[in-house]
Order: sequence, then structure tokens, then C-alpha cells
Amino acid sequence: MKQIQLALRDEILLKVEKPARYIGNEAGSVTKEKTKNLIRFAMCFPDVYEIGMSHLGIQILYDMFNGYEDVWCERVYSPWPDLDRIMRSEKIPLFALESQEPVRDFDFLGITLQYEMCYTNILQILDLSGIPLLAKDRGPDDPIVIGGGPCAYNPEPLADFFDLFYIGEGETQYRSLLDLYQQNRAEGGSREAFLLKAARLPGIYAPAFYEVTYFADGRIKTFTPIREGIPARIEKELVSDLSQAVYPEHPVVPYIKATQDRVVLEIQRGCIRGCRFCQAGQIYRPVRERDLDMLKRYALTMLKNTGHEEISLSSLSSSDYSALEELVDYLIRVCGEKKINISLPSLRIDAFSLDVMSKVQDVRKSSLTFAPEAGSQRLRNVINKGLTEEIILEGAGQAFAGGWSRVKLYFMLGLPGETPEDIAQIAVLSDKIAALYYDTVPKEKRTGRCQIVVSTSFFVPKPFTPFQWAPQCTKEEFLDRAYMTRSAITKQLNQKSIKYNWHEADASVLEGVLARGDRRIGRVIAKAYEKGSFFDAWGEYFKNDLWMESFEECGLDLSFYTTRLRDMDEILPWDFIDCGVSKEYLKREWEKALREETSENCRSACQGCGAARYAAGVCMENRQQTGLSREGEKS
Repeated sequence: MKQIQLALRDEILLKVEKPARYIGNEAGSVTKEKTKNLIRFAMCFPDVYEIGMSHLGIQILYDMFNGYEDVWCERVYSPWPDLDRIMRSEKIPLFALESQEPVRDFDFLGITLQYEMCYTNILQILDLSGIPLLAKDRGPDDPIVIGGGPCAYNPEPLADFFDLFYIGEGETQYRSLLDLYQQNRAEGGSREAFLLKAARLPGIYAPAFYEVTYFADGRIKTFTPIREGIPARIEKELVSDLSQAVYPEHPVVPYIKATQDRVVLEIQRGCIRGCRFCQAGQIYRPVRERDLDMLKRYALTMLKNTGHEEISLSSLSSSDYSALEELVDYLIRVCGEKKINISLPSLRIDAFSLDVMSKVQDVRKSSLTFAPEAGSQRLRNVINKGLTEEIILEGAGQAFAGGWSRVKLYFMLGLPGETPEDIAQIAVLSDKIAALYYDTVPKEKRTGRCQIVVSTSFFVPKPFTPFQWAPQCTKEEFLDRAYMTRSAITKQLNQKSIKYNWHEADASVLEGVLARGDRRIGRVIAKAYEKGSFFDAWGEYFKNDLWMESFEECGLDLSFYTTRLRDMDEILPWDFIDCGVSKEYLKREWEKALREETSENCRSACQGCGAARYAAGVCMENRQQTGLSREGEKS
């Protein structure tokens, strides 16, 4: 294979921060010979290289696509602002890392939609590539722009910029889509002809073939397909058997330190817990586990192939993986010999999890992370967190007795039904945990004052959660709540042991607009980008004033998307998508939240969410005892 010519000259690489972001050729990356029928697929994460290289979903799809003989998948990330300026001034088109060739020359540009605050970076990618921002302006030589990932569950704010969206898990339907593309190309079919055929595939949404109308007050009146044979409702794609699904044995290893600089082993997908604020816990239902033997085999293979010195077990709730103890014991034996660290994120606060954690951390204990989410038991019931103060304090006490002295606590402010008393309880609970350290650990065994790091984020209602109808706080209300939290902490006896951090309020408000917005929000995104907004996920580059100007110039009212309580019968922008759980179930959970009632987790008692129709994972464990109909609703 011929030597790859770098897209950037040496003098440019010497001018930018971390030039290794742009040169490709990492261990595990794939190059192929270009042939007549080869499909070129540029896989994009619209953020900086270090963030994108840490994303497991892209690693899985990269491996799957390059396993096809007729597909060459390459990677592309957002150029950092220093290179962005140079590329614009010198008119250098955005390029993929493997071939170093322009993205515009590819057949597909696939963009993962992981976080709403990356939306302007999507326009940066299109702009630097020389691809028209609006899908309606693209011609036969432009790539098919397709989006997927969790934010694709409300694709409407981005509808004008994408040709297609893939709804659900990417392992199932891409081969059919690529075969359609090959067939259409062989027949000399038009771009529109391909998109029309693609729109009839399960899980594929082509926004150009749907029309939205609005009432005078701004609510959606109708959402209808405008072409024959196009489905009115799109059901998510789901992998039934994760143990048989593709998983990368040779993940790409970055030259520079990535955010997640380790082997990532996905042990299960989904969550049994049913927290009412959590979108991932709903859209990835039902919970499906990977087979223990498969995980053991892949752990060894990936560690060998990457040379990484750490392995992380990835899951929304690792404690709920049924074979966790056996897997951890195996990894301790294998990794201990090779001096490889084991990381266990997403553990619950209980004796089992702490016992597992204590096995993998050495004598110098690092910090433990707990996520009570709310300070009071009343509010934890509202959000269905499934944690009592007794469990939290018992877990913290066991952690202190086990040698930990630093605890991180995560809470949310602005949750539905939150009162000043709930906020004050964040400080009270933090103080109780600090006091527990001094009560638990004898003076002679202390290494100093314990550290309780309290962090609050601001609640953002997300689609396909029981809180999708809930109003969101204004920026001023969020900040008032943060000040109340800080003030309450300063009144605690152990306040010197408690450090408090909070998130950006204006960014949280904007995230809420983008999360629940409709098609009209696309005009605001385009206007904000035109004014210079991108890398909004990075505090130093986020310019809220540009966004506020954009809303005003587009004639859209921010409060319509944030502080308004949605009517239960209102058509929501994402209602045409079937995410696997029914709207009736979400309504029941919203009503239970208003009554401060909890729901049991999926393994304890089925709540009839609708996911049993997939006949997979946890829904099959005790199916005969659930009393479910075929659709997964309670009979």
C-alpha cells in the first residue's frame, strides 16, 4: 500500500496544539485499497480528538464497518479552534484521519449525536468539509449525512442538516442500508431515490419526507409522512443478543492521552433501575448482559492488542451485572500478574459494591463516587432513585472503615417538585457523611481531614423520560438554588470538610432547549454558528450571548421550550419515534412522581413499560411470572 500523504504541512502541524490529533496511523487503525465499488464512510465524533477517541460506540461501528470487504470506515473529529482558523484561512478541506483525504469525497458522513452542546460542531464539520449545511441544498456528489446516538431520539432540532437518522443501536441495520446504497449506485439511481428507499428500512428516519404543522401558540399540530410507503412511526433498532454482537478486538490506540485512556469492556446495556430523570435508562431497555466467557476472552485479547494498562467495565449500573463478582475475580487474577488497573464506574452504594471495589483498589484508596441525586428522601422518591438515607450512610460508613477518606457526591438542582427544604438537605446529608468519617475512623488511623466533594448539576428534562413534560428552571432560578446549597453547606458543623462545585446554569438551559426542541430550533443553531458559536460544550468557548441573540433574531421564545409545563396530550417533537417504552408507561411514572411514589426495579417487579416485546435480556429472566401481554404491557 502506498505511503499516506498528510493533509497538513509540517509548518502547520508545528503551529497547532497536539498535532498528533490530525496525523492518523495509530495502532489498530485500518487502511484499505480503494476500489471501484468500495463504500467510503467517514465516522465523525463532533468534538476534539481526545473526547471522540474515548467513545465506545464509534470503536464498535468502526470495527464492524471495516469488517465488511466493500466498506472502508475512517474517523474524523472536530479540529480544535487553532487549526480551525488555519484551515479556513488556507482553505484546507476537512479530512479523515486514515486516508488524509477530504471528507466531501466520501459516500457517507456518519455523525454520532452524543451531547446536545455539540450541535454547532456538527455545522463546523459540514462547513469545513465543503458540504452544504442544509440537506436540501446537497447534490449527487455530496456524502449522505447520517446521524445516530442518544440525541437522535429527538432528531428534530437537527432535521434540516441531516439526510438520514439511524434510531437505535447501530449493529443491526447498517448492512442493509449499505446494500441499498450499492444497489442504487449500480442502477444509477438518484440521491433522492436512495433516501426514499432508505426511509423504508426499519429504524431509519429521513426528515425531508415528513411535514410538520403548528398551532398558533407554537405547539405541534400535525407530523405526517408526505411520501407513499414511508412509516408514520419509527421503531428503534435493538441488539437482542449482545454476546453475539460485534465487539472490537483491536480498538484504535491514540498517540496522545485520551479522556478514557484504557480498554473499555461493555458488560451490559441498559439499566433495571428506572430513575425518572435518566434518558439512557429508558431508551436502552431492556437490560441485556454480555456472556461472562465472552467478556473474559475479549478482556484478554484487547489488553494484549492495545498495550493499555487499565481496563474499565462499562455499564449504566455495573453493580447490577449478575456475574460481576466472578468477572472481577477473574480480572484480578489476570491483571494482577500484569500490573493492570481495573476501573469500576457506575457502582451503587452497597456492601457488595464496596467489597468488589476494595478488591481492585490498592492501599492508597482513591475517591469513591456516590450519586444520591437529591438531598431529601421525599425528592429521591419523586425521581425513583431507589436509595434511602440509611443505605447511603451505611455505604459511606463501610467505605470509611475500608480505608477511603475522599467521597464525591453528585446531586441535581431544579428537579420537579423541589423545595428549599430539599435543597437544604443536600448540605445536611453531606454533613452527616463527613461526621460519619470522624465517628468511624479512629484518630490514629486518619490521614487528615476527610474530603466530601459535593457537585450539583442542573436538571435538564429529556425526551422519553417520565419528566419529558416537566418545566425547566430559568438560569436565575438555577443560580438561586446553587447559592442556597452553598449557603446551607457553610452552616454545617463539618463545613471545612465539604467542598462545593456547581455546573454552568446558562449552558444547562440551552441544553434543555436543544434536547426538547422542534424543527424550528434548527434556524437558531445555524444562526448561532454563523455568529461564531462552536465547542459550546467547553466552558471557555461557550458564548451564551450569541445564542440569546440568535433566538431573538429567529423570533423564537426560549421559555416556550424551557419553563412551560407540557400538556399530557400534546404532540411532542419526538412522538413519531418508538423508543421501546410506551407513552402510557411514561405517563404512569410521571403521575407516580407527582404522588411521590416509587416503582420497583425491573428484576424485582415488571412495571409493564413495553420493552418485553423485544423478548430479550431481563424481560426473559422471569417472563412466566410477569403476567405480560405480547406487547409488554401489564395484562
